[in-house]
Amino acid sequence: MIFTQYYLDCLSQASYLIADEASGNAVVVDPRRDIGEYLADAEERGLTIVGAINTHFHADFVSGHLELAAATGAWIGYGEVAETEFDSRSLAEGERIPLGGADGVTLEIMATPGHTPESISVLVYEHGTDAVPYGVLTGDALFIGDVGRPDLLASFGVTATQLGQMLYDSVQHKLMGLADEVRVFPAHGAGSACGKNLSTETQSTIGEQRRFNYACQPMTEEQFLAVVTAGQPPAPEYFVYNATLNRQQRDLHAPDAELPALDAAAFDAAVAAGAVVIDARENTAFAAGHLAGAINVPVDGRMAETVGMVTDPDAKIVLMAADGEEGEAATRLVRIGFDGAIGYLDDVEGYLLSHESQVRRASRLTPDQLVRAQNEGPVQVVDIRGPGEIEAGMIAGALTIPLAELRNRAGELDPHAPTVLYCAGGWRSSVGASLLRSEGFDDVSDILGGYSAWDAMALA
Repeated sequence: MIFTQYYLDCLSQASYLIADEASGNAVVVDPRRDIGEYLADAEERGLTIVGAINTHFHADFVSGHLELAAATGAWIGYGEVAETEFDSRSLAEGERIPLGGADGVTLEIMATPGHTPESISVLVYEHGTDAVPYGVLTGDALFIGDVGRPDLLASFGVTATQLGQMLYDSVQHKLMGLADEVRVFPAHGAGSACGKNLSTETQSTIGEQRRFNYACQPMTEEQFLAVVTAGQPPAPEYFVYNATLNRQQRDLHAPDAELPALDAAAFDAAVAAGAVVIDARENTAFAAGHLAGAINVPVDGRMAETVGMVTDPDAKIVLMAADGEEGEAATRLVRIGFDGAIGYLDDVEGYLLSHESQVRRASRLTPDQLVRAQNEGPVQVVDIRGPGEIEAGMIAGALTIPLAELRNRAGELDPHAPTVLYCAGGWRSSVGASLLRSEGFDDVSDILGGYSAWDAMALA
């Protein structure tokens, strides 16, 4: 058996290629939209990709099922309650998909609704005659250390309570009914907004989850609903857009597509026409000098998800990036279906030097400097972390507005008051501060090192 996990730290997303070596038949599960890696691996190993399975309608990224089908002729599979605009194979509970002969690699479908109604898990057998599966691809039903949240509102016509009840049965009865030695391979890891307590580990076993996952402990349905829904981070707005897009017949992303370079004149024309400027340089470079109105979403972090928090899916976007990082920044946008990128600025440093009147520097304060500013007068301090992070402590008097909600809740803040944002370490706060500046706030700073630095100062 060939079993390959592809894990993207920047999106906390995992996809899988499973193949039978004898037949050469392969299936990709939960593919991302940039499919080049799957195609290259299949060609190198002499494999034929015959199917693309999605464990559910993903909300945090655009799946690459249509791209894989176009490139390979593979069928597309979803759980049997899924409805798609494109031709898809309905995968029923207990259905077996042999990739080789009678004793070859075999997949078996397990319906595990709860995160969404159509959610499935995929049991992987090294041999069709094996009594115990090698592993289970759990999608967003079961994570390492957590379970998929039932409240993302990506499923229309089904309430969070109904989904939670489904999830209880899927996790507590179906998945926990598997043998301890069965390996667990989820669709997401730490950092994903699809759950609140995901581990940095990318695989586990049913036995380990039975012992250590809070949601897999014996409990009543009511207890399960209460513990799973408490403290969930706010979901980025683009989640509903992506979940809907994954049902639709949409434009394909060409594997060799490249975002064009823009000279200064073309860049200026795009900005004048209303394009959003996303500056993907790391936050210290952005703070040293950036174009007025640009939003800083560095490519060195969770860029795709964060762009989905600060702008709209149909927005026209122009990128500013460090040399050599333009392609990666463009790919991040493609992965969440933000296809309105016009191009990237060809010479960022040269442009900033020639447009000095439009260059701004970002204020970043140490914790000590924030204390001095507060002693001099009122300061509007905003904590943009998620609910679970705040439980560990926060700066006294701070307002709490998670980054995913900041754009819509900016009206709750005084745009003329000195404002200081902070997150855990300083990455998200640079994003949030630049967002507020782009919306006309007069005096915005963020805390270098975030709450970690503040807490260290308090303990010193």
